[in-house]
Amino acid sequence: MTEQEKLILLTNDDGIQSPGIAAAARSLRELGRLVVAAPREQQTSAGRSLPVTTDGKIERVTLDSLEDVEAYAVGGTPAQAVLHALLEILPRRPDLVVSGINYGENVGSGVTISGTVGAAMEAAALGVPALAVSLQIFSEDWYAYHDLDFSVAADFTARFARAMLSRSLPADVDLLKVDIPADATPQTPWRVTRQSRQRYYMPYLIREGGWQERGFVSARVQVDETSLEPDSDIYALVFDRVISVTPISIDLTSRTDFTTLEMLFEGT
Repeated sequence: MTEQEKLILLTNDDGIQSPGIAAAARSLRELGRLVVAAPREQQTSAGRSLPVTTDGKIERVTLDSLEDVEAYAVGGTPAQAVLHALLEILPRRPDLVVSGINYGENVGSGVTISGTVGAAMEAAALGVPALAVSLQIFSEDWYAYHDLDFSVAADFTARFARAMLSRSLPADVDLLKVDIPADATPQTPWRVTRQSRQRYYMPYLIREGGWQERGFVSARVQVDETSLEPDSDIYALVFDRVISVTPISIDLTSRTDFTTLEMLFEGT
């Protein structure tokens, strides 16, 4: 590759053989040198975790009908796939990391659970601009490869990636989180949104028998429109049916007045 050629890392949390990552690869490979490094297996809801139980093995693979794309399956989480790519796979620091296209939207206060967002945050924490893209699905089965049309989501992935490769993000914007409605078209407008404080995926327990039997925490979509912020990612996606573009900072510090907080604990 030449010094002028852009280097793009593509990852996801649904696993290296997900149709979503293949769709993203098709849309991104014309923007520069594309390298794919993604979890060997399904890693939905892995967040930014770095568990010591993963093996870190790396295998060269071929994506669906994309023999010309350099791709690697990594034995680890999405965040670990990013780290292995940056530390030993890529020839240099990438110009952009793209995570997705994810099966299912990532909105509201649960975004830190998302492996899609987690991978982007790992890149951003190392100073690499990152883009996390998710496609809304009307299902609670986020672990299976559904038969979805990713073409519109892939088109918007390329649009935002192209823009991020040509200009810098504003100060305090470390990554962009893009959520695309299931019924979006190439003409669907996009809107800059804030991350809602509302929980979008409400957890519930699946267990048969006592605590010694297998238990599993799943989740279902639950939205309280009466308390939902109209400028939020949830509102844009669910009610206005537009593409939500949320700027995210890795600075998680509260915006509270520090003096007020100090007074609260004065004398302790």
